Amino acid sequence: MHKDESKAVSDVLQELSNTSHVQIRSSVELAARVSEAAQDEDEKRTDNGQGPLRRRTDYRTVRNAPRSLSLTPWQIIHAIGLGAASARQGAGRGLAEHWGSLRYIQALESNEGDYLRLSSEGRDLLRFYKATQSGEIGTGFASLLAEKLVRSRYPDHSVSVVPADVALKAGWTLRSASGTGARPEPLQRRPHFFVEAWQPGQPSKVLLVSSKGTHSSVQQVHKQLSTASAHVESVHIGPYGTVPYLLIGTEIPKKESLALHMLEAPGTTVLRPSGETSEADLDLTLDQGNRMAEVVQHTERGRTTIPGFQVLPESFHWFSAVLARTEAATLTAFTGGGKPTAQYLTKEQGQRHFQHNVHADTDKLRDAAHQIHGIDFVGTDHIYRLNGTRVEAFSGLRKSLYMHLHHGRVNEYRRAVHELRDQWPGRSTAKHWSAVSIRADGTVLAIRLREE
Repeated sequence: MHKDESKAVSDVLQELSNTSHVQIRSSVELAARVSEAAQDEDEKRTDNGQGPLRRRTDYRTVRNAPRSLSLTPWQIIHAIGLGAASARQGAGRGLAEHWGSLRYIQALESNEGDYLRLSSEGRDLLRFYKATQSGEIGTGFASLLAEKLVRSRYPDHSVSVVPADVALKAGWTLRSASGTGARPEPLQRRPHFFVEAWQPGQPSKVLLVSSKGTHSSVQQVHKQLSTASAHVESVHIGPYGTVPYLLIGTEIPKKESLALHMLEAPGTTVLRPSGETSEADLDLTLDQGNRMAEVVQHTERGRTTIPGFQVLPESFHWFSAVLARTEAATLTAFTGGGKPTAQYLTKEQGQRHFQHNVHADTDKLRDAAHQIHGIDFVGTDHIYRLNGTRVEAFSGLRKSLYMHLHHGRVNEYRRAVHELRDQWPGRSTAKHWSAVSIRADGTVLAIRLREE
């Protein structure tokens, strides 16, 4: 290994901790352009004999939308990896895809105005990989932006971003009965996240997020957001068409700065069962649900049912547990997967993929432990070569919080992490680590050079 190569990789890792900005755009004009794109798409579908898509059309400008999002590239990689850890439903495979987020280490850089853009390496992609890159980067930005917005609106709450597909599988089968063949379109189009604002012992507030990403023009963003309006239409919490949502599109130009385009349907959906005030017990193991994939819709002609996913008030306690336990599975998968993750998933959510531990003794504790900013974390690490230089990445959870989840104590985890919500260090580097990201859920992602 040459000294120059070591310095180059050192610089790459250092840049991961530099704070940059991403523009946020939300306007009346954006809403109008998205509506026009939806109308154009439906006209084409009608001409082809398919008929218009079912959509939510009550989107508008986001109230009090921030003008920009400030973050480090390493925080984006953290968000992408956290989302992949449980969504891919595999112990070894899921963990491998979690580390797959490291492919973006050299994909983003700041311009002279400290706004994020694609680096030369990020632009040098085969067309085949661009859809994957835009989708994964888009979901990473969307989860961070949605979390920031909801946290600003409910500052006394904790905020969880839960993969929607994984959560929905606790109650519905998202594939055809035979595993082959197409399902009705509304069942194929689903939001990407549930965002839950919660306090221990109180009913949660929930909204949907559908995210998109594109390397193309802003006109493609409009088309993608019009499609996203069909994705959020498939899920209803409470009465038809009342759950609030965010539509977020990430524009990834070849040379200009990245931009986030955002619309919302405002409102509040509270998971408060009718006539009940007692809280859901989040520690109870969930049985696999087999619910009808249909939504009750009231029209002038009376009560009808249409394909989709609906959670009615009598199931709010169940759904609160689904969200909390799916988040617990995501967090334990991020630390290394195995049996600690399997306990939180149903069969359809992929429980069997986590029945066997990936690393030795991870049933007792994770296989790696580090103290960062004076906090003890446990998790798993990954050592690989970046431009020929050995690099170590570590993903973990605060040890005290992990022990709660290891032993199935979701209620205790939530009480503890809620008390810690304003106490996490915000520094993006640490002693012995080039880049560090610590989230309010207690997870950490850190990276450094590894001595030969």
